[in-house]
Amino acid sequence: MEQHSPSIRAHAVALIRQGVPNHVVAEQLNIPRGTVGWWRCEDRKLRGEVYRQPTDCPKCTGRGFDEVAYSYLLGLYLGDGHIVSKPKQRHLSIFCDARQTGLIAAAEDAMRKVMPSPSVGRHRKPGCVEVKSYTKHWTCMFPQHGPGKKHDRLIVLEPWQQAIVDEHPWEFIRGLIHSDGCRITNWTTRTVAGERKRYEYPRYFFSNKSDDIRKLFTDTLDKVGVGWTTLARGSDPFNISVARKASVALMDLHVGPKY
Repeated sequence: MEQHSPSIRAHAVALIRQGVPNHVVAEQLNIPRGTVGWWRCEDRKLRGEVYRQPTDCPKCTGRGFDEVAYSYLLGLYLGDGHIVSKPKQRHLSIFCDARQTGLIAAAEDAMRKVMPSPSVGRHRKPGCVEVKSYTKHWTCMFPQHGPGKKHDRLIVLEPWQQAIVDEHPWEFIRGLIHSDGCRITNWTTRTVAGERKRYEYPRYFFSNKSDDIRKLFTDTLDKVGVGWTTLARGSDPFNISVARKASVALMDLHVGPKY
């Protein structure tokens, strides 16, 4: 950092204490804005002030927030979401298929609606896009965060989260399907009047190793009247199937395929 005379620093600190913004102090004294920021920080420490980064976290501030967007984002987080909470690295990440541009935009939109202040970015990786929102307060909104993989720890919604899911169940289901689910077309053949015919029918799948997350999904399906079954691959019952015609029609109305 460039050295400045004690008189320049004293002048800058005096302006800072008067409430003059950093960029104005930098322009008046012809010094870098970063230097002014550093002096401001050092002056706070000298005076014993504890600086707290401003936040619009609903849990910390008590403000209202978009609960529809939150229910969807909760589903995305429980499926393909990840929170990093380290001293110098704090963010929420949602991993999306790079081909599903609609899902990428929806994930970003939901983050901004729940907490508008943090910056949101997209980071391309082989075959996917990581949508990231930078703030330590995502752990407040998703208390399910913890060390290790989700299927290795208990996943239980807090009462306030469950109330939101109960109020907006389809958004929660949609978030889970958009993260760890899919809509596919199955087919089979039947012999009718001696002729072999092919029949196609749509089906939804949700696959997750966490027993708790699968139960959150199926409990919510029960509440909205969607029938489901568990399909095991080998000995692993990780797959939930929705195949009944009426249930698929409900899913198509409220969820639909990823895009």
